[in-house]
Amino acid sequence: MNMNKIEELLAQLKKKEDEKQKNTVLWTLAIIGAVAAVAGIAFAVYRFFAPDYLEDFEEDFDDDFDDYFEDEEE
Repeated sequence: MNMNKIEELLAQLKKKEDEKQKNTVLWTLAIIGAVAAVAGIAFAVYRFFAPDYLEDFEEDFDDDFDDYFEDEEE
């Protein structure tokens, strides 16, 4: 009779430890997800507000390139 109670107590103790491990993993994943979400939002805001300098460069390059060929035809 005593052994049954001891085994029940040990089983309950092990169950509580397993739940603690699951909660720890869950909290860890939740924190990682929150950090990733904040980083994603920050990157999206940065991309939205950052000017696109490459677009201006390509337009200038096209203008220079066209002028070069117009000079050769003459």
